[in-house]
Amino acid sequence: LTGCDGVGTKIELLLKHDQLEAAGKDLVAMNVNDVLTTGADPILFLDYVGIPKIQKTQITRIIAGMTEYLEACNCILAGGETAEMPGMVPEGMVELSGFAIGACEKEDLLDPGTIAAGDVLVGWPSAGFHANGFSLVRRIIEKENLKFSEDEMRTLLLPTLLYHEQPAALKAAGIKPKAMAHITGGGLPENLGRMFLKRGLGCSLQIPYWQNDVVQKVLAHADQRDAIDTFNMGLGWVAIVSPEQADTAVKCGTGAKIIGTMNSTAEVTVEIVN
Repeated sequence: LTGCDGVGTKIELLLKHDQLEAAGKDLVAMNVNDVLTTGADPILFLDYVGIPKIQKTQITRIIAGMTEYLEACNCILAGGETAEMPGMVPEGMVELSGFAIGACEKEDLLDPGTIAAGDVLVGWPSAGFHANGFSLVRRIIEKENLKFSEDEMRTLLLPTLLYHEQPAALKAAGIKPKAMAHITGGGLPENLGRMFLKRGLGCSLQIPYWQNDVVQKVLAHADQRDAIDTFNMGLGWVAIVSPEQADTAVKCGTGAKIIGTMNSTAEVTVEIVN
């Protein structure tokens, strides 16, 4: 099982606010989480760094963030490429991309084809917007001239969480989910819908209000439909389980909530509830 991804336009703010370790963590999480959705364990990671001129301190800090996350999920940094590209990569910018490989026994591989009406969706919280949707975040900040303290900006730029503990806890509890999703670009409707809409299934989601004052400063200037279709809305990981396993699944990891039930509507609806 493989994953390939980058940090997206969040990298501009991460560099501007000297959050280099967070950039490395984002890179790992965006790749490793995609591997974890299949039921596999991440075993190997490669990185690509494109810069105008090598700055050892800068590279060291980015890699430090990578290795901290990789150690947490027992994945090795097997190698990578650092390329000096003056004139191609603008001064002050860094290009980041990664590639992850996972492995699992065939019987542990998840099969979204087993999802059925009545199955329950369980969601786990995110730390923030994660490494997606930052083109919209940046546009709102610029257009509305939003101001953040350094502490607020660090909160806004918190790295994407690793979701390795949730699958491990589910497995330890004897639960094999029908499917799991890492909520990135496209938000809940797209990341969930791609697993079952073509089979005529849908779900109705009730999402708790996102208790994050810094995030809400941005969301106050976004159309709710656009926000739902772009951001994770406070939920970074979702597992679909059979109804008899739902209560046990909620106890796996921290902050989990039942957020909806599968149905036969062939659409994903999202309601924000207080």
